Amino acid sequence: MALVLPFTDGRWRLKLGLAALDLDEWLWPDGEFAATLARKRALLTERHGEVFAALPEGEAAGREVLAAFADYLPQRFADLYRRTGRSLVVVPTDETWDLEESGLAPLDLAGRLVQEDLCLMAPGEQGYRLVAGSVCFPSRWSLCEKLGLPLVGIHAPVPGYDVSLAGPVDRFFARLRSDTPQWRANWAVTDTPELFLPPSTAAQPQADIDGTNAGERLWLRIERQTLRRLSVTQCVLFTIRTIVLPLAALDMEARTALAAVITQLPEATARYKSIAPYRTALLAYLR
Repeated sequence: MALVLPFTDGRWRLKLGLAALDLDEWLWPDGEFAATLARKRALLTERHGEVFAALPEGEAAGREVLAAFADYLPQRFADLYRRTGRSLVVVPTDETWDLEESGLAPLDLAGRLVQEDLCLMAPGEQGYRLVAGSVCFPSRWSLCEKLGLPLVGIHAPVPGYDVSLAGPVDRFFARLRSDTPQWRANWAVTDTPELFLPPSTAAQPQADIDGTNAGERLWLRIERQTLRRLSVTQCVLFTIRTIVLPLAALDMEARTALAAVITQLPEATARYKSIAPYRTALLAYLR
């Protein structure tokens, strides 16, 4: 499964950027599968209240997600998962989960099976609201603070969202069908390869990062996001697969495109994407 960089055309636009999702590529396990699940397991043990949260109305949708994973994963990735009756074995981590009596909330268990973070959006009078989430790898946002909020509240920190994207996003959620899942990608620049970035880890600009070392000191953080309506509860499952790679891993074509986009970013967006403190160093390196 090839990683698609979301800036390869070299143009900055605030847009949804959606594309049809082939269900064979719904979830993306890779060579870091066991390590990523171990990192999730540690976070869910040590900081459970920060990385998992659910409202009562998310329970049924969580069960639907877990049932979908229990069917999909062993069929699509037979080398990683094995289904035996009501048990699911995760082969690389040697874990066996009772799908009916795990002692965990259904979405909590579902989040422990895959590298993706999971969010459940439920329709209501205010539009779609976040009713449950297993988010071990946030990009400096708090799941607990977002729980229960509608889409516009969740995305309030995104510069320009209320003006340019709120309407299109609401219409997209209303029209999404269970047989037409979609995907999109998002990106940011960070000064750490750490996957777990709660709000308390806000970037502290490092003055010694410049055009000579930015390739090793700064990382590109890509989020591959999928959106799929659940056929029974009609909730929307939003998955976030976070991939972090050093800038030095980009080829010249990707560096050129990224430099072009960075030059076009509005200042507020550059701050939101953690780029503002390093814009000069980034452009010097990429060019």
